[in-house]
Amino acid sequence: MILKQNALPTPYSDVNAILELLLIRVQAVLQGQFVGMYLYGSLASGDFNPYSSDVDFLVVTTHDLPAKTFTALAQMHTDIINSGLKFAPKLEGSYIPIHALRRFVPNDTPRPTLNEGKFYWDSHGYDWVIQRHIIREQGVIVAGPDPKPMIDPVMPQELRQAILEILRGWWRPMLDDQSFLQRSAYQVFAILSMCRIQHGLYFGTIVSKPVAAAWVQTELGEYWAGIIEDALQWRPGVEFNHLDEAVEMIRLTVTFALSKFG
Repeated sequence: MILKQNALPTPYSDVNAILELLLIRVQAVLQGQFVGMYLYGSLASGDFNPYSSDVDFLVVTTHDLPAKTFTALAQMHTDIINSGLKFAPKLEGSYIPIHALRRFVPNDTPRPTLNEGKFYWDSHGYDWVIQRHIIREQGVIVAGPDPKPMIDPVMPQELRQAILEILRGWWRPMLDDQSFLQRSAYQVFAILSMCRIQHGLYFGTIVSKPVAAAWVQTELGEYWAGIIEDALQWRPGVEFNHLDEAVEMIRLTVTFALSKFG
């Protein structure tokens, strides 16, 4: 199935351009191994920011990919990154066989992964509990069948457990090592991610960052409402200068999570 010009998966012409190129090239490499291509992340959950968001994709295949196909995909992604298209550097995604898509399995087989312009084998972490939920319930179909029958429903407690694992494994260490948070973009990312984590734990569901941020603004009071609003309004190239607040927001979220949900 080739993406037709009248089947635009997103409201953003530049995003559609990179997705059309990606789909054509992926299908050329995979041929009969291709099952479908789906969008998760901000393009699916409704908080895509053309200034800062990634274009998150998942390609489903008929079976595990051999080394020669991985090599061909690696070259393909290098070509796409060098294509000059606006969102080419923002592509982030993974490839998974249909038999492994149904549910998350910790320490599963590493999957072909594109991240920050590099293509490599990487195991899916607990964030893929959340990604599966988004793909099943809100995912954007670029090509292929409805993903819902291919993925088991993700229950609220499963989402909460995945969020806790991410908070413990990824965010809590930043209380001691703030090197990741030095750049403005990552301070913004941290503050808005903490809003989403707090909302996700409280309600057992996943919403867009603006929706989660609006809820946290009402919960934490005027001071934090202002910091969160600054994060929502931030644009690349503008200094954010809220490192201390980003760290404190992580601390508040860890304390909230561990006291309420263990």
